[in-house]
Amino acid sequence: MSARLNSAQPYAIGLFRIVLGLLFAVHGVASLFGVLGGAAGTDGGTVPAGTWPGWYAAVIQLVAGGLVLLGLGTRGAALIASGSMAYAYFDVHQQAALWPIQNGGELSALFCWGFFLLVFTGSGAFGLDRLFARRAAADGEPAAEQQPLAA
Repeated sequence: MSARLNSAQPYAIGLFRIVLGLLFAVHGVASLFGVLGGAAGTDGGTVPAGTWPGWYAAVIQLVAGGLVLLGLGTRGAALIASGSMAYAYFDVHQQAALWPIQNGGELSALFCWGFFLLVFTGSGAFGLDRLFARRAAADGEPAAEQQPLAA
C-alpha cells in the first residue's frame, strides 16, 4: 500500500499545488479587479492602488498564485506567498487574539503552511518547471533540478 501511495505522491503534490495556487490567485483577482465579490470588506470593491499592505498583498496573491498554479518557479513563488501570509497572520490577525479560530486568521495560516510545504516539495507533477527542466536536459543543458515528469 505504501509503495502505491509513494508512486502517486508527485501527482498528489501537483494537484495540491494547482488548487492552492488557484485559490490564492483568485484572492488577488478579487481584490485588484473587484470581481467574485471584490476585496474583503468592500462589498464588491477593490483595494486602492498602492495602499499598504492590501494592494501589495493582492499583487503577491495574483502573481505568486499564478506562478504556483502553473508550476513555474514554484519554490520561489511559494516562499514569497508563504511569507506574505505569515505577515498577514502576525501583523493583521494575531493582534485580535492568539489562536486563528479566535482572530479570523485560519485562511492566512493555512495558506502560509501550504505554500511553505511547496517550498520543500517543489511543484510535483503537471508543472511547467518540470517541462522546462526536461526540455533543457534534452538540449544537453544542465538543469538545476532534474526529476522525471511523473516520478
